[in-house]
Amino acid sequence: MGSEAAAAIPSSLVQESFAELEKQRELITCCTLLWKELSDHFSTLERGLEIKSEALRSKRQSLDASTRRTLGSLRRRELSIDAAVDLALSKLDERRVAAVQALAAAAADGDELGLPEKLRSLCTKMDFDGFFDLVVAKRKDVELLRSELPVALADCIDPSKFVMNAISGVFPVDKRLVKSPNDLGWACVLILESLVPVLADPELGTARLLVTRTTRERAKEIAEEWKEGLEQHGGVENTKPSDAHTFLQLVVTFGIVEKDDKALYQRLVVSFSWRKQMPKLAISLGLEDKMEDIIEELISNGHQLDAINFAYEAGLQDKFPPVPLLKSFLKDSKKATSTSDDRNNCGQTANNTCRKEQSVIRAAIKCIQEHKLEAEFPLEGLQKRLEQLEKAKVEKKRPSGGGPANKRTRASNGGPMPPAKAGRLTSNACVSSFPAAPAFVRSPSSHATYPAAAPYPYDSPAGLGVYGSRSPPALRDSYGYPAEVGSAALGASYPSPPMSYPVYGNYNNGLGGYNNALTPVYQQAYYR
Repeated sequence: MGSEAAAAIPSSLVQESFAELEKQRELITCCTLLWKELSDHFSTLERGLEIKSEALRSKRQSLDASTRRTLGSLRRRELSIDAAVDLALSKLDERRVAAVQALAAAAADGDELGLPEKLRSLCTKMDFDGFFDLVVAKRKDVELLRSELPVALADCIDPSKFVMNAISGVFPVDKRLVKSPNDLGWACVLILESLVPVLADPELGTARLLVTRTTRERAKEIAEEWKEGLEQHGGVENTKPSDAHTFLQLVVTFGIVEKDDKALYQRLVVSFSWRKQMPKLAISLGLEDKMEDIIEELISNGHQLDAINFAYEAGLQDKFPPVPLLKSFLKDSKKATSTSDDRNNCGQTANNTCRKEQSVIRAAIKCIQEHKLEAEFPLEGLQKRLEQLEKAKVEKKRPSGGGPANKRTRASNGGPMPPAKAGRLTSNACVSSFPAAPAFVRSPSSHATYPAAAPYPYDSPAGLGVYGSRSPPALRDSYGYPAEVGSAALGASYPSPPMSYPVYGNYNNGLGGYNNALTPVYQQAYYR
């Protein structure tokens, strides 16, 4: 009976049944996949919400902590007002008495006073013109000035007004009847730096500067005047480094940082990053949240050593490791050497190349020593190469044995002069291939111009003044740094013949040598 029933079921029905089962299976599979996708999607949304919620909680905690700190600071400021007023009144009486005594003793002492005593006497008498002239005259004693100026300024009845009167005669423009031929920006920066500890509140430090409202408003007027002049004279690219530095230090010293000017501050810091104090000024200007952008821009512009200094100042050396930046600096220099060798083959550039190569090595060594990187980047290879260059320089100075040495030597670099009539010969390759360089060369950066002054000012005689009133020697094509505008030379000119960069042997971790084609000659810091 069963076999008859089975035989009675048509095969088409069986096939339809299996087809239906297959459809059900596909539907179940599709539903399963869809459910998995939806489950994963909602899990992702849930994780994203948790992350955002955690970030919001963290921000709220940070804001709560910042609010508590601010309220605590306000409470301390309020409680310290009476004490600060009493202290200011007592200091005012002391300074008034000191001023009277200084006036009485000035005639008797005459010129017998030393520099510290002269500075204090001028400060107690509030003789800001004589004070500024004395600082300028004692440029060679800049380290003594650095230590004595804060002490002397503390004897002023109103230190902030005194300094404002002292620098306003020459900044932002020289308003004096007899104008100085030299750049006096170094003196303005030094005086403004020395005023910072004098204005610090005894209780709150630099968080509250003891500056009168009148003086602060006058500082703002000077800052606005400088910014207007900056726009009229072509922007950041055409300003003098000393003027830009003075402006930034003025803003920091008198506590007149403006949020709307943060972009300008950043451009100035990047444009003149080679100045020693720029990393600290960047922090004081409230650019902490922009430090990563500043460092990345410096790296992209080929200023790796500046980037290392900024990274250490901001505590970002872990994110921007210094050793890879040093290696990149040397590698880029080697590439530029090959390019320069192909373009400049005249023998008269050899001495310039040697000096510039020594400057690069000293800059790298100084950077390694300052940041204590000897364990990660050994100095043996660099020091050996430096010794080879010194030896080669000595050997080049010896006259050849084949005949008398050529007496026509170039005074600026020790290289041989071309023949007397070479200037009239159009076929002379060494003469005709070196046209006069322009006063400015655009920086690789789209918005900043870098002066030919040394970004890494380490290569100079020890006796040189720290606050130079001139720009270091101008470097031309391969450097991409323009000469500093308006700075006066100190009794010497710096001719800049085109440079050639011979390739030299390998050293230090297989980097295969480097040159200074992208880096200016390094001279002593303008300030420390």
